[in-house]
Amino acid sequence: MAKNNPPGDGHRIGAVRERSQTQTPAGNYVKRDVNTGRFMDVKTTDKTPFKGVRREKK
Repeated sequence: MAKNNPPGDGHRIGAVRERSQTQTPAGNYVKRDVNTGRFMDVKTTDKTPFKGVRREKK
C-alpha cells in the first residue's frame, strides 16, 4: 500500500483521484468532480492551480 510519508509535511504523492480542474475566463481555477461533472470548488485567493489535481484538456 502506498504511503504519503512523513505525515504533516504538506505534500502528496500522486494525483487526487476522480477530480479535474479547469481555468475560468477570469483566470481562477475550478475543481470538478469527474463522475457527476459538477463544479466543487473555486480558488479565489490566487490564480494558481490546485495542488495534485489534474488539468482538463482545452
